[in-house]
Amino acid sequence: MSSLNKDILFLIFEELQEDSKSLFSCLMVNRLWCENVVPILWRNPWCYSNINYANKTYLFFIIACYLLDDIKEFITDRGIKLPSGSNQSLLFDYFSFCRSINVNTINSIISIGSTFAYNQFFMQQEFYSLFMRKCPELKYFDMKSIKHQIFYFPEAIIRLESLCELKCNTSIDSSYFYGLSQFCQYIQRLIIINMDTKTNYGIVKLIEVQKNLKHFEWEDNFDEEHFMNDNPYDKIFLALEKKAASLNYLKIFFLYVINYEYTLLQKILPKFYKLKILIIESFFYFDEEQLEKLKMQVYHELEILNIDCTNRLSIITSIIENSGGRLKKILFRPDDAVNYEYDSFNENSLKFIRKIHENCPLIEYLTIAFSPSKEHFAEFEKLLKICQNLKSLLLILYNMDVIETEEMLKNGEILLKILIRSSPANFKEIRLSDDDLQFSLENLEEFLEKWRGRHALTIFTIDSNYIREDYTKLIDKYKSDGVIKDFKYFRHIDSLNYCV
Repeated sequence: MSSLNKDILFLIFEELQEDSKSLFSCLMVNRLWCENVVPILWRNPWCYSNINYANKTYLFFIIACYLLDDIKEFITDRGIKLPSGSNQSLLFDYFSFCRSINVNTINSIISIGSTFAYNQFFMQQEFYSLFMRKCPELKYFDMKSIKHQIFYFPEAIIRLESLCELKCNTSIDSSYFYGLSQFCQYIQRLIIINMDTKTNYGIVKLIEVQKNLKHFEWEDNFDEEHFMNDNPYDKIFLALEKKAASLNYLKIFFLYVINYEYTLLQKILPKFYKLKILIIESFFYFDEEQLEKLKMQVYHELEILNIDCTNRLSIITSIIENSGGRLKKILFRPDDAVNYEYDSFNENSLKFIRKIHENCPLIEYLTIAFSPSKEHFAEFEKLLKICQNLKSLLLILYNMDVIETEEMLKNGEILLKILIRSSPANFKEIRLSDDDLQFSLENLEEFLEKWRGRHALTIFTIDSNYIREDYTKLIDKYKSDGVIKDFKYFRHIDSLNYCV
């Protein structure tokens, strides 16, 4: 491995670019490996979740080494402690590899030098100044909690023109966004945390000037006590609507949904006809009139659908029916579908299964909830036979009537036999609740024995029965044999849900 040529090493390290632990290990192999790893680590050195940046004095040391001598003297006189050796030259020109700024992370690192707010502010400004001089281009910018209008630096125009991803929040003064909108017109990913109930017109302007916006996320994150019947959404989303020709990813989380959000979603959702990923994580309910409008939604390019709303099965079924047959992931909270569609659950769940196998030949990840009736099981088995790309199921069985343990075990037996008979070749993961479904020790062992030779199976469950000693012993046996890849017990059903 240590003798691989530079091009091969680069391709390997590119695959590890989000795994800082592995990359740090690779640094120590030899000089060639080190020279190839450093540019990848420093492309976005502020992004690693396993690093406590507030304690990383070596990063503060590197920043200090870049400061001009007169700046070092000035800040030392002001009581800012620079690390010893910061006058020496560096082995690499680290900032020449850097393509990102994360304001919160950089502030944490700089605070190592001084606890005084003014000193920190001054050091931050010096950092942004030298970054604009050294960094060839800026691709990723997380500007949450920013205090410096960096677009006034002389080199800012060139650096900001290349920006691809921006993360921000609405509490930032509009003037910052007006400044950015002069140069940043080719942002592809825009992620906004809404901290206010009033419209930020700077963000509206920034959206309006974009020429290739592909990915948009909006997340409400403000205190309930600050919520008033203002409308911070219309201007933002009407500006976004004009980017429908390029937008392929839309994720929305509304914290409090009232009438104007209903109206807004009705108005804008049909416009985003090129979406490949649609995620709506709000708790809301569409009435019959609104549902009829949603049934007209047509997303021919949609690949991932994740909608959280109280009558989700009706909505998702309608969108599936009008999709272009490209759906690979259909995700939602199945327990809510049971609870809030109680009166129509049997009918809706049956229709849902049918629309999956009629319209989703490419489905890989599927959330599904249905009653353990003969008809539902038959349609479910038909789905398994038709959807040959299926890899993972999040499954809830729910009977509208109270049932005994014996019937729950019977449901489990039926399900396991269906999985053995009809599971696609690539099927390798199942996530199970404990509502109306249980596996006896004997049925589970028979199933696992017949599963030999297929993909090792991952099983997630919230049923505490499976952490009993007899089940644990059985599961460990089939883990050792390679039949089970992983088995996890969770205390709450939310832990079973897929993450997007």
